[in-house]
Amino acid sequence: MRCCSRLVFLGLLWIAACQVRAEPPKAVEAPTSFDLQAIDNYVAAQVRDKNYPGLSLTIVRDGKTVLTKGYGRRSLESEGRVEPDTMFAIGSVTKQFTCACIFLLAEDGKLSVEDKVAKYYPDLTRAQDITLYDLMSHTSGYPDYYPLDFVDRRLKKTIAIDQLLAEYAGGKLDFEPGARWSYSNTGFLLLGRVIEKVSKEPMSQFLRRRIFEPLGMKHCAFDPETVGAGMAQGYTSFALGPAEPALREADGWLHAAGGMWASTPDLARWDLALMEGKILKPESYRLLSTRVKLKSGKSKDYGCGMGVYDRDGETVLMHSGAVSGYLAFNALIPRTKSAVILLANSEHLDPGFIHRTILTLLLKDQTNREAPEVPKVKGPSPKEVALAFFHQMQEGKVDRSKLGEEFSIYLTDERLRAAAPRLKELGEPDKVEVTGTSERGGMEVASLRLIFKKVTLKGALYRTPDGKIQQLLFSKG
Repeated sequence: MRCCSRLVFLGLLWIAACQVRAEPPKAVEAPTSFDLQAIDNYVAAQVRDKNYPGLSLTIVRDGKTVLTKGYGRRSLESEGRVEPDTMFAIGSVTKQFTCACIFLLAEDGKLSVEDKVAKYYPDLTRAQDITLYDLMSHTSGYPDYYPLDFVDRRLKKTIAIDQLLAEYAGGKLDFEPGARWSYSNTGFLLLGRVIEKVSKEPMSQFLRRRIFEPLGMKHCAFDPETVGAGMAQGYTSFALGPAEPALREADGWLHAAGGMWASTPDLARWDLALMEGKILKPESYRLLSTRVKLKSGKSKDYGCGMGVYDRDGETVLMHSGAVSGYLAFNALIPRTKSAVILLANSEHLDPGFIHRTILTLLLKDQTNREAPEVPKVKGPSPKEVALAFFHQMQEGKVDRSKLGEEFSIYLTDERLRAAAPRLKELGEPDKVEVTGTSERGGMEVASLRLIFKKVTLKGALYRTPDGKIQQLLFSKG
């Protein structure tokens, strides 16, 4: 009996343990500060909870890589995990590399971004009116050959790039060159062919010789024939169905518009080299990172192969990429030499919100670190101090033991006597607000509003850490 009872008891323990293990893990909330461990936990939880096949993340902060990690699997058909050097298709993030190749050739004196398309492809539509810069900034008017989000019948068949250009850049334009902005992969395939014609070598070789090898980018490829070792398999899903291997675009359809593969650490090397001026000369970089102006005088948030945005007081250069089975996100903060790179081997599960979350935390962190810390001050709150001091001024006498020496000298008895009746006439304020605090000269500066029935006064209370009032002047606000 005892033995039997013990077996039953152990069995119940085993069942209870299984039930505990079967409970779903608690959701991990998005971090509220730039905490690398919290960010790592958050991304890992997203991969687990949303069933991403795999993600790769690299974060650069103040010129140094602070996190590089792979999550999930590079293939669902094997046990291969995503490693930091796993290569993903980066789609249209390729475009910034294509533009850099054009700039390098321009710096070599072999072409100009103001060259007309006619110099290289005279038979294309309006070739005498469209420049290489128009192609780089999506203002050419050439219709986009790949505007959809799935591989249609055309893209399943190999095509010669010149044949594609004749078809999509040899017909009617979508708009007058320079008049509008419209995303066009067609223009970037044309740029790729110009690179090959001028350099007299395949674009893959030019990239390797001028960018990949000089920067030590060892885990990169351009237009690979197959998904080989060290590369993530791309996945798709239809109508919430199971993930399945995505069909790749056939040869000729991606190339300079979206044919590059890379690891996140290699993209970080590229980002840093770009921001530090190690790849392009200042004038080239300026053009790449400056918003294009249309003929109307309006600007578009796009430079050359790179979006240009204002975020939290910073200029952010950013581009995403999407080809069959893959999504890519690359954002650079040039002033602080920081970046966030996120790559995914799925097109049906969009991790863009993860990238945005991390970028926002990084921007917030840099803003907070740059703002001087507001000193801690002895004594009551700014609101209490300001109201008490205002009451004293209404009476024409102040407690000089609470004032800094220079402010006490500035507040002469004559000034106080003259101000007292004017301030007393206002009566008691209906409301006193502290609208913000900051630091200046090692002092706490509290911005204030005293709201009366007929007037609002504003003031700034300057206090040193010992609690002394170094300044508090009132004016109409």
